[in-house]
Amino acid sequence: MPTSSWPLRDIAPERFLRDYWQRKPLLLRQALPGFASPLSRAELFALARGDAAESRLVVRDGDDWSVRHGPFAARELPALRQPQWTLLVQGVDLLDDRVAALLQRFRFVPDARLDDIMISWASDGGGVGPHVDDYDVFLLQAQGRRRWRLGPVRDTSMRSGQALKLLRHFEPDMDVVVEPGDLLYLPPGWGHDGVALGPCMTYSVGFRAPPAGELMRQLLWKLADEQPGGARYSDRGRVDAKVAAHPARLPDDMVDFLQRAFERLRPGRRAFADALGEILTEPKGQVWFDTDPTPTAQLRRALRRGGLRLDRRSRMLYTADAVMINGERVDARLGRERLLRRLADRRTLDAADWAGAGDALRELLLDWCAQGWAHPQD
Repeated sequence: MPTSSWPLRDIAPERFLRDYWQRKPLLLRQALPGFASPLSRAELFALARGDAAESRLVVRDGDDWSVRHGPFAARELPALRQPQWTLLVQGVDLLDDRVAALLQRFRFVPDARLDDIMISWASDGGGVGPHVDDYDVFLLQAQGRRRWRLGPVRDTSMRSGQALKLLRHFEPDMDVVVEPGDLLYLPPGWGHDGVALGPCMTYSVGFRAPPAGELMRQLLWKLADEQPGGARYSDRGRVDAKVAAHPARLPDDMVDFLQRAFERLRPGRRAFADALGEILTEPKGQVWFDTDPTPTAQLRRALRRGGLRLDRRSRMLYTADAVMINGERVDARLGRERLLRRLADRRTLDAADWAGAGDALRELLLDWCAQGWAHPQD
């Protein structure tokens, strides 16, 4: 990938993926030299006051921890000088183009894995305690200094009576202090405990690793929803008069009926892939798009001049046969369009791409712009 995009200074992509990815932690000093947070503390706090952001306030009082969920009025947050509190705002890349641009630098694994950027601001001594995550995360120090203790989790038991899932016995192997521009990678299953050394801000770039059961529940629901109604259950000629003695018993005949219907489901690999793509591109609950009232003729002229870009909130994936965006599958007639795959990979199309698109594809892209899924570059 281009050197300007690779976020890990002094280590090649091939070596990182071979030796560290999902294997062991890595601390890179000045991975992003001179990095400064695109968002100020005031801007982050303003996001936590709105309904569009998922925010939490974590306060420590000795050995006790409390958690509150936003949105927060301005006076609901502790004083800046009060120690041991942290504000966490999830999915900031969905709310700010500058943070979304930073997330694009971490597209060195499939987009199906890339989740979001959480930003935390902590007063002196603030943190969320020793814990373990079941996903990959990059911790980028944006302001101030933070002390990180980390190590493999040998005892998975949790402290009782706490609002957070805190490790009961955490024995760190590493103890480091990070400064702005430093980047710490942690694979799943590694315990870590970060404590602010004075006021600080940290960006957490997370990668999704959903458990099989969670995906199966969503997948089965979607596959079943796409099935035709099928035969209606009937017990004609199969009800015995003796049933009246035990009316609450579930009929074996009804169980057999549903089992036969389930066995007929039998989706192929393509159906699985399409359904999974729709699930993984489904917008999060707090995400909505603003429709564009610009007249179609004006949108068309803008696209002809400069092409288009995907909205920062749009998620787009593709397979060999299909394209999925924001939980929907593109019509099969356009599912193999080369330009749609280019848009998914680059998140932009230029004027030359627009000029080379067919009428049906242009109409689709115009519709996406009208829905707010994409925008003219001009």
